[in-house]
Amino acid sequence: MTGKGQRYSFGLAESLLAEVAGVPQAALHTDVDAMIRAAEAIVPVAERLGVDPPRPHLAGLAYIHVSTVGCEVTISPDAMEPAVRPCIHRPEDIDALAEPEDYLSAGIVPWRLELARKLKARRPDADDHIGHDYEGPVTTAALMMGQDFFTLPHDDPARAHRLLGFCVDSALNYARALRRLQGRPFQPGPGGFCDDFAGIFGPEMFAEFVVPYWEKMYQGIQATRRGVHSELLRAEHLPFLAQLRIDEYDPSVDQYLTPETLKRSCPVPYTLRMWPAEVMSCSAEELVEMYRYRASFRPTVISFGMAGLSEEAKIAALLEVARELA
Repeated sequence: MTGKGQRYSFGLAESLLAEVAGVPQAALHTDVDAMIRAAEAIVPVAERLGVDPPRPHLAGLAYIHVSTVGCEVTISPDAMEPAVRPCIHRPEDIDALAEPEDYLSAGIVPWRLELARKLKARRPDADDHIGHDYEGPVTTAALMMGQDFFTLPHDDPARAHRLLGFCVDSALNYARALRRLQGRPFQPGPGGFCDDFAGIFGPEMFAEFVVPYWEKMYQGIQATRRGVHSELLRAEHLPFLAQLRIDEYDPSVDQYLTPETLKRSCPVPYTLRMWPAEVMSCSAEELVEMYRYRASFRPTVISFGMAGLSEEAKIAALLEVARELA
């Protein structure tokens, strides 16, 4: 939501959609009937809160790109979230990496496209997105190689650079292929990505193994206004945001960056969030006080969401104060 005062962003989580529909959360990835049932069941909740209900959609999935380059993605019926299995088991495997000839026929892309097509046929108002276009380079490398990637820059820097370059090139090429199909090609404008694992590298390593690949991503997506979401940065990383000409930084639930630290050290505009754990554990009165306090730091946006029906009264209170300050 936008306004002359404090902007805010609010969302209804997939866990809530599954709860109101009475379906497993995994079904929102696999079952068109469950997706439609969730979209219908959430309407009364959205109306009580005074927000727009989400359109029918496939649950968000961040692993589609890595599935096209060899990672196995599984969605167990009883799992809360999909799982991804690395495809690089030793550094030498990096030498054999190759992009698929046709991204739209690789990995789980055909399956997700067919689900989206079936959903659209049943509900023409459905969102046709099949998942996140890409993750940031470090997160992609970690998904492809597992935790061993974080020692690779020390043990074999040349292969670490080769893998990060592959991560950027393949992510961009996958996204271009999908976007051409869906009629939303890259064009100059606002753009960004999530790279939650980037902060694992200290400043010296960050300068070498993160900054150039973030820059390459921004150029590839033609971002004229740059945003980034990264949850493990520390105060010593923040000067890099200015170096990269980032216009908005989303620390999300970064455990190292308090609002006070951001105000003192962040050289670019930043967002703040009401953490899901806070919504779960705090009273409505405490949450409202926390929201007002965070608004005093003048973030670009304060975001929060509703994860379960038990949170409705708290969320109603947060929405009330958010609307007041907006």
